[in-house]
Order: sequence, then C-alpha cells, then structure tokens
Amino acid sequence: MQFLCKEYADGNPRVRSLVAETRIHLVPALNPDGYELAREAGSELGNWALGHWTEEGYDLFENFPDLASALWAAEERKLVPHKFPNHHIPIPEHYLAEDATVAVETRAVMAWMDKNPFVLGANLQGGEKLVSYPFDTARPVKEVPAGARGSPDDYEDANPELQETPDHAIFRWLAISYASAHLTMTETFRGGCHTQDMTDAMGIVQGAKWHPRAGSMNDFSYLHTNCLELSLYLGCDKFPHESQLQQEWENNKEALLTFMEQVGAGPGRAQAPVPALPTLHSSSPHTQVHRGIKGVVTDQQGEPIANATIVVGGIDHHVMTGKGGTGRGRGWHRATSSSLCAPPPGSAGDYWRILNPGEYRVWARAEGFNPSVKTCSVYYDIGATHCNFVLARSNWQRILEIMAMNRKQPLSPRQRQRQRLRLRQLQRL
Repeated sequence: MQFLCKEYADGNPRVRSLVAETRIHLVPALNPDGYELAREAGSELGNWALGHWTEEGYDLFENFPDLASALWAAEERKLVPHKFPNHHIPIPEHYLAEDATVAVETRAVMAWMDKNPFVLGANLQGGEKLVSYPFDTARPVKEVPAGARGSPDDYEDANPELQETPDHAIFRWLAISYASAHLTMTETFRGGCHTQDMTDAMGIVQGAKWHPRAGSMNDFSYLHTNCLELSLYLGCDKFPHESQLQQEWENNKEALLTFMEQVGAGPGRAQAPVPALPTLHSSSPHTQVHRGIKGVVTDQQGEPIANATIVVGGIDHHVMTGKGGTGRGRGWHRATSSSLCAPPPGSAGDYWRILNPGEYRVWARAEGFNPSVKTCSVYYDIGATHCNFVLARSNWQRILEIMAMNRKQPLSPRQRQRQRLRLRQLQRL
C-alpha cells in the first residue's frame, strides 16, 4: 500500500495506470488474533499453524462452505447445469444458521465478497515459496462395488482424485505469471523450502496435490463468486527478520505488480458502452484482471441487465453481470493471512471474464430475454477485449401466462420434436 501511494504521488506511470484502471482492496490480516499468537511463538515450524486458528477455535483455512463437494455430488446425479449451477453456488442454509460452526472472520469475508464483485484475488502467506491454485479440495474416489474390477479392494490405498477446475489453464497462467516474475520462486533445483519440490520446478502447484483441504477460501471464491483466487506463498521464512524484509519485498514486488495488471483495463478494442473498473482483493497487487473479455449486457433500449449469465464455450464455469447500485467498478482484493482479489463493485449489467489468449464463442443469457452469441478474441498484449451484448425480450413468459390461463402446459423441446415426427408419419399415411 505504501509503495502504491508513494509511486502514485511521484508520478510513476505504471502505478498511476494501475490505480486509475483497477479498484484494489487490501486486507492487512484476515485473522489478526491468530497471527499475533503465531508471531509470538516464533519461527519454529511447529508453531506456524497457530496463525490459522481464530480465538474461538476455528481454522480459517477450512472454515468456508465446501461447495466443491456439493458440485461434484450434483454432477454424479447429472444435475449440472440445468438443476444445479456450475457457478455462484448458493451457501447451504445450515451454514448460515446462527448456531453454525462458522468464525466471525469467515462470515465477514463472505459478506465482503458478496458485496464487491471481485474478479481476481490472492491470499498472501509465508513459510513456503510457491503459488497454489484451486481446487484445494480432493474429489473422493468413486464408489465401486466390492470385488468389481477396479475396486479399491485391489489397491493398498484409494487415493482421492485430483479434480481440475474448468478454468485450470487460466489458473495455471495466473500462477505462472506470478512465479516467473518472482526473483527466486522458480529456482527449485535445491528442492522446496522444507521438503522436496512439489512444483515440478515451476513454482506452482494445485492445492489438492500439495495440501488437500475442504472449505478453503480459494474454492469458495471460485464457486460462489466471479473471483479467481490463488494462494501466494512469498518466502520460506514464515516470520522473516526485520533485516530481511527489504529483500523479501524486492523478491515479490515485480510479481505482485504483474499479477495485478492482469485485471487492468488496457487499451481495449471496442467502443462504448464501457464496463466499470475491475475489482481486486489481496495482500498485494496484480494485473491479470485486465486479460480476457469485458463488456456490458443491455436490452434493446440500452438499459443494463443485471445478473445475466456469461457463458464461454468449452469452459463449464460461468460468470454473471453486476447487480449495480454501487456506482463503482470491478477490482481485486488482497488479504494477509493475507488475501488479494481483482475488480471493484460493478455497475449493473457489466462483466469481466479472465481468459487466456484465443478465440471464444461467448453467450449472454438472462431470464426474460432471448440469448445472444458472438465470437470474442483475446490477445497476448495486456488489455481486455470489449464484448458487449444486446438482448431482445422474449415472449416466452407471456406464452406461459396464456397457457396457464387455459390450463395447458408448454411442450418441452423433446415433446415438440415427437409431435413433429407424428405429424410427418400421418402425412405419409
């Protein structure tokens, strides 16, 4: 924060552009009580986990709703996406009850995420030197009847399955952008900080492969909001000495700026309407939010459509347009546990979608409107491509009302197809 303020005041064009084009949220500590306990205990490895626990005895690393398991259970029953969403999964009612085992800090973070439409985020930690990305939850092994071929009985262990997110390639891009810009993160030829290198000499690892846990903030951000969140482990020492802080800052400075720049507005490639600024959350900055597509979804009168769904072909995870009411843009957040995410609260109808370079078929859908589809291209240079949508109102709701008045139910697409086949058969006769 001090760096951004000083460089902005000194006229640094890079920082000025970043601050002007991205709403950045910084949270110094998600769990200040736990951090103080761990710091007082010292740098011994056995004390580091103390900082995970709140004063009430909750582990913040595993205290968020386990939405990944709910999604996979719905997939097993083939309910996704028609009856169970692949994005913005609701928080279970039992988790929101007053007597639920949920930390005050966890509730505050969830409310913060619901209020601000973050696009990119990171939680910053120490004690390791790598970037961890979702899923953090390991998918349970599918149940196989005892004695059947491939049954767990055939093995000594039935290891959980590593489940990649639909945005796996994008998460890896984000992780690599940080690790490669860090001064020493990819220098793994001596092994990891405390054990063998788990990153295949790249400085990045999927959370479930390294430290599998259900109920992480990264998984929650991905499945409940529009935010892609990663864990940034800044250095091997959990509590570096004051004399080491300057070097630790130099090791991470360029990586933090590069990461935040992925949500920057960039030059753009289309004319207005222009979406509000993106929003970041973290304990440090990044610009990945500005790579991908962005735009506004409106009706034919130019009125923005809130809560429209943006579907990218080939990626089974959607995002939604802003609800509006804040008059601000999107961004990223950062909190130290610490954490970091990108875009600020958005205007109604606007959206941001981080994507790797390529050509995509993109659909915009909203209740009461006919869907619209177009091809959107993402380029290697920084700057999100504008991809706006205009939706025409559908008369489907009126049809439902008329049929309800006549006590008739509308035909499903399959029923209509069967009806057409019967008519053709009758015509042949």
